[in-house]
Order: sequence, then structure tokens, then C-alpha cells
Amino acid sequence: MSTYSPSRDQFTPAHCDIAFNRMGYGAMQLAGPHVWGPPKDRAAAVAVLRAAIELGINHIDTSDFYGPHVTNQIICEALHPYRDGLTIVTKIGFKRGEDQSWLPAASAQELRDAVHDNLRNLRLEALDVVNLRAPGVAGPDGSSLASALDTMLRLKQEGLIRHIGLSNVDMQQLTEAQQITDIVCVQNQYNLAYRGDDAMIDTLAAQGIAYVPFFPLGGFTPLQSDVLTQVAARLQAQPMQVALAWLLQRAPNILVIPGTSSVAHLQDNVAAGALQLDEAALVALNNM
Repeated sequence: MSTYSPSRDQFTPAHCDIAFNRMGYGAMQLAGPHVWGPPKDRAAAVAVLRAAIELGINHIDTSDFYGPHVTNQIICEALHPYRDGLTIVTKIGFKRGEDQSWLPAASAQELRDAVHDNLRNLRLEALDVVNLRAPGVAGPDGSSLASALDTMLRLKQEGLIRHIGLSNVDMQQLTEAQQITDIVCVQNQYNLAYRGDDAMIDTLAAQGIAYVPFFPLGGFTPLQSDVLTQVAARLQAQPMQVALAWLLQRAPNILVIPGTSSVAHLQDNVAAGALQLDEAALVALNNM
């Protein structure tokens, strides 16, 4: 496998002045079990973030409800003052209950408080990209986002948010949002085994808007597939590297943000960016 240089594989969304290296890093796993509380090894979490930057990653995905607060505090400890060109993308619209539940939090005050929480814990004066995480714990629920986006537009006008994205949305919600404001990215569930957003990806690609799959490797349980295993063995790669490479070849607007708390796994993930899937591999994987 050849060496991957993230800076050679970039995507700049429409309505946006940020050049994203398509291989990013998702910080969700830096918190403790179930994305709650501190990690067992904080020094290791700091080391992973610093390694990500040294490997050329310039896009970190996070949220202040990871932990809560913990992940952003670790990012700040590891990387502040931030290197020029590093983009930290965060999410608002949910919060964590005392029982570790995930609860919608999209009132005007909750959204405003969430932005300020992110700013404080990341030690930033403005957030480059903020995704509105739409309601629906099990997936998009089709509800209107107009009120929440109105609040986000006010925060943008105040200079606290530079660009707005969406997470956990369907096409109807995306269309509604685009009638209200420019959207630079959409973050939804998508991977080899879950392809419900195929049409949305193609639509966004035509519009020049980034699509960021979460749980790109199948979630916290590794993606299992005999086909994937066979393709990986033939290419002398790991199955998860093949799954990431498939995403990168699926469409030019896809940005991947695999998460890990291990430097070794991080290196494997970044190396997947150099893996080119041949036609036989693509046919096999597309027909899974």
C-alpha cells in the first residue's frame, strides 16, 4: 500500500472557504465508555489527537455533548493553540441526561448554550462549522428544523458560527434547511452495510456539498462481511481499511471521520486513504 497524503485529497464545499482533507478524525471515542465521562487513559487520548495532526489530518469532528464536555476538553489540551488550517466541526441539538441518555435539546436557549459550551471548552472565539443534529434518536424523524436554524442564523450573524451543517436528516429536512440558509455539509449514518442515503449523496455531490458518514465502519461493532473479508485478503489490507477506501471512492464529496483511541488504529485508518479498489473489488462490495 502506498503512502497516503491527506493534503492531496481535499474537498472544499460550496458556500465554504475551508479545504477539508477527506480523511478526518472523529473524536467520539475519546470519552469514556458509552461516550460518558473521562477515558481510562487521558494521556493516550491526547497522543492520538497529536498523532492525527502529524499524519496530516486537518478535520476533527466532535461535540460538547460527548462526555459531556470531556472530548472537547481533551482536544483543547492536546492541540491548543490550534495549527493553522485545522478545522474543528462540532454538533449541537442534543444533550446528555444524568442517566447517560441522549436527549434532544433544540430550544433557542439550549442551542445558544451549546455553542458557548463548545467555544469555552475548545477555547475558540468562533466555530468553523456547526452541525445541527436533528431530532430522532433512531434516525431522521422528518420534523421541521426551521426554528432551530433561525437560532443558528442569529448565532452566525453574531460571529459565533461561520458555517452551518446538518446531521441525522432526510431529504425533506435538507430541502427545508437549504431554503433557509446555505448548508455546507450533511452528516448521516452510512457505510457498506447501510446505504439508505445513496440518492442524497449523489444530490449533494452535484451541489458541491460535503457528505460525512458517521459510524463509517459499522458502529462500535466492527462491520462483518465475508465479501469484505475476501476483498481485503486479496488486496492485502484490513477489512476496515477496505470499508474506508470504498467510502472515499463512492463519491468525491464524502469526508470520512473514523474514530479510534489507539495510535496504531489511527495509522491504519489513515493508510486506507492510499488504498485503491479495483473494478472487481468495487463490483463485489457494491453487490453486498
